[in-house]
Amino acid sequence: MSSIDLYWLPLGAGGRFVRLNGIVYERFKSMVERRPPRDLYHTALEVRVPEGRYVIENAWPIPDLDPAARGVTVEGPVGARPLGRSRIFRYEVRRWLEGTIADASEAVDGPRRLSDDDGVARRILEVTGSVPAHVWGRDELRIGEMWNSNSVIAWVLAAAGLPAAEIRPPEGGRAPGWSAGLVVAELSGLTPLGSRRTTASR
Repeated sequence: MSSIDLYWLPLGAGGRFVRLNGIVYERFKSMVERRPPRDLYHTALEVRVPEGRYVIENAWPIPDLDPAARGVTVEGPVGARPLGRSRIFRYEVRRWLEGTIADASEAVDGPRRLSDDDGVARRILEVTGSVPAHVWGRDELRIGEMWNSNSVIAWVLAAAGLPAAEIRPPEGGRAPGWSAGLVVAELSGLTPLGSRRTTASR
């Protein structure tokens, strides 16, 4: 049986540095937008097909020089393209057979089932090899939101034909970067115009 599950993971789960930066970022953002601060989330997918279970996620920094062991399909720069020459300033997109989601135990609302369609599951595995390698943490295309791990997951879901614009984070939370993934998929001609309308990142 095939399935696609989405994990909503608290930003910085398992790491104090990322968590603290996220709190500071969200407090500043909420002040600018004159709204209460919200919980921040990043996302990962677990895709099952008869041949096995795959974890799809965007991770940084790259832990070692054995990308094949983690099913890496794409690498991209962090912060600025010239920095990407160094491994510590590159992120990777994984399509990891029998892989693990490090913070899965901290997922909010448990994994969310998106589909049991075998064709869609296989399409997700296919498009994960074509994720655009935009600069992580930057808005290169000037679309109003930075590219990050949520952008990758949103792009993959939209490119596979799932209604990613209708997906919402847990109550009281937001997923920065989600809309960026939808916009990039749309600009690539992978989704219908107008499909990027979402509140996931707001």
